[in-house]
Amino acid sequence: MARVFKRKDRLSAMSEINLTSLMDLVFCLLIIFMITTPLLEQTIPLKLPTESHNASLTRDQHQQFQTVSIDAQGRYYWGREPVDADRLLSLLQELATRTDPPVISLRADASLPYQQVINVIDLIKQAGLVKLNLDTQVK
Repeated sequence: MARVFKRKDRLSAMSEINLTSLMDLVFCLLIIFMITTPLLEQTIPLKLPTESHNASLTRDQHQQFQTVSIDAQGRYYWGREPVDADRLLSLLQELATRTDPPVISLRADASLPYQQVINVIDLIKQAGLVKLNLDTQVK
């Protein structure tokens, strides 16, 4: 039996909205964001020091983080922006003036001498910041 797809009243407005294409768009965007979000977290390619087990605490979802990185050549980075020691100190001091400063996430290459990492920690202390996270990778 053949179906007839004719409306009874051709001049009346359609009362339904087709949401299929909108849902396809939403799912496509969701997949794109799920794929690109992990790629945005790691800013500077570093060989991080390793730890034997993952004893790190889970991150508070509401806490803000500011990444400071030191590459194998000893260059400093504020997020992705290369900076020198004086500029890094001034940026850290700006953060310290906030009412709720973010946690400083320090990422340093495993091949660096220990003193270079301590120099950056000293800059963080000079700025008056006390929340520090040292990034590592699990073996």
